[in-house]
Amino acid sequence: MAILIDPPAWPAHGTLWSHLVSDESYEELHAFARRLGFSRRSFDLDHYDVSAANFDRAVELGALPVSGKEVVFRLRKSGLRVRQADRGSVTPQRRRQYLVDQWARLGETLDVTASGDDWQRLGADLIARWNEPHRSYHDERHLEDVLLALDHLGMRGEHVSPVPQLAAWFHDAVYEGAAGADERASADLAVSALTDLGIDAHVVDRVRRCIIATIPGGQVAGAAIESAAHGAEVDQLLDADLWIFASLSERNAEYASSVRAEYVSVPDREFAAGRARILASYLDRPAMYRTTAARHLWEPRARINVERELKQLREVSARFSAQPADLCAGPQIYRSPTA
Repeated sequence: MAILIDPPAWPAHGTLWSHLVSDESYEELHAFARRLGFSRRSFDLDHYDVSAANFDRAVELGALPVSGKEVVFRLRKSGLRVRQADRGSVTPQRRRQYLVDQWARLGETLDVTASGDDWQRLGADLIARWNEPHRSYHDERHLEDVLLALDHLGMRGEHVSPVPQLAAWFHDAVYEGAAGADERASADLAVSALTDLGIDAHVVDRVRRCIIATIPGGQVAGAAIESAAHGAEVDQLLDADLWIFASLSERNAEYASSVRAEYVSVPDREFAAGRARILASYLDRPAMYRTTAARHLWEPRARINVERELKQLREVSARFSAQPADLCAGPQIYRSPTA
């Protein structure tokens, strides 16, 4: 029963990487990774990737250095190994289990044990909402991303209370593609559900304010005021909601494609123009992220990704520039790309 690490031999992102595993349990592995300062997002189904710069520190903290073959052998023997061929089927299962576990832990933090069954039913209802068939981007993968981003901010010095975590669960619980209306309906759902479970009224109101602050582009009067009212909690949620901008290139491309799928009925010309306006507004900010931790972790890559997508959208618009403008009732109002 041990934490094991193989030599840094796998090249990626300009360095070499090791695999950090447990031959006992994932819980043991997660606990050790947190001692290293790694967020849960670094977990890759059965291991954490450890850069060469962190290898010696992992060993100092108790990881046993072994060969790559030994890591695979011990993982297989323990039953914790996830084969490459199984990754596609295991990933959504692990995502769902992560969400169920996080909801249970949030309930423990809020001390809702007296209404445990009701809490579990609410969590199941929220997960069902995040899996509605009309969703493409705003699904449970997005919820997982936001929760993982909040965890990452917490690992980098942000005090993340249950408030932004609750707001993350509810912030797109109602999703019909109607900017402003969806956020307000989601906030109303949170207030009703959490009040029924006896959650402190002050906490419930702070959750509501966080959700309202995700209304895109200041389209609804008062959203900016809500954002300013509870600075840290709102900033953390908004930054976590925008983590996707800083995702690796493959994931970021999937994100852009899934956002387009949610507006499949909008013609390419209109979509490209509307989406470009949104992305340009983020680039125009002095900083895309609000918290110091998020700016340090995600800002550089986020700007690269957004600039690349904006260039692609403008190329689409340019192809239409010589064509007559469409006759339409008015401009499409778009949601924020991640709200």
